[in-house]
Amino acid sequence: MDSQHESAPASRPPESSRSETTLRVNGKPHTLTVDHRRVLLDLLREDLGLAGAKKGCDHGQCGACTVLVDGRRVNSCLLFAVALDGCEIATVEGLAGDGEELHPVQRAFLDRDAFQCGYCTPGQICSAVGALAEAAAGHPSHVTDPAAPSGAPVELDREEIRERLSGNLCRCGAYPRIADAVEDVIP
Repeated sequence: MDSQHESAPASRPPESSRSETTLRVNGKPHTLTVDHRRVLLDLLREDLGLAGAKKGCDHGQCGACTVLVDGRRVNSCLLFAVALDGCEIATVEGLAGDGEELHPVQRAFLDRDAFQCGYCTPGQICSAVGALAEAAAGHPSHVTDPAAPSGAPVELDREEIRERLSGNLCRCGAYPRIADAVEDVIP
């Protein structure tokens, strides 16, 4: 190869395409030098060893990679990690905190046997935690009654739960038990 056309090794991009990024993941700060093209899902799994969020479709269509960013549920396969500098990230591994008690949604999934193969379960759980918070904060969904008072907590019935979790796919068809588990933790 002509030396004038040699490029940096493919495994390490030039420093100009990397930035120091600090994320607070499951309550702990992590400062990393991150390739600008690296998505949050890959950073969590490969750099931090948090394998709960799964790579399903890699297009934001299945929800297997769902985590919480500043309390809001997101598809981590679509978000560049450097864009989240300073954000609080919660994965399924961090929902219970430092204690040994499971998060109520995790406990309800176990109690209701709301999973079969378990591949989608971490994303389903994070999505359910986010959906419960959204409803409590008064964020309407597509099926929320338009006559409901604006900004008031949204009552979660079966239709609301199904709509709010519709972005998370389960190939095993555990949907009824997933909805049961979410109903069990509605305040």
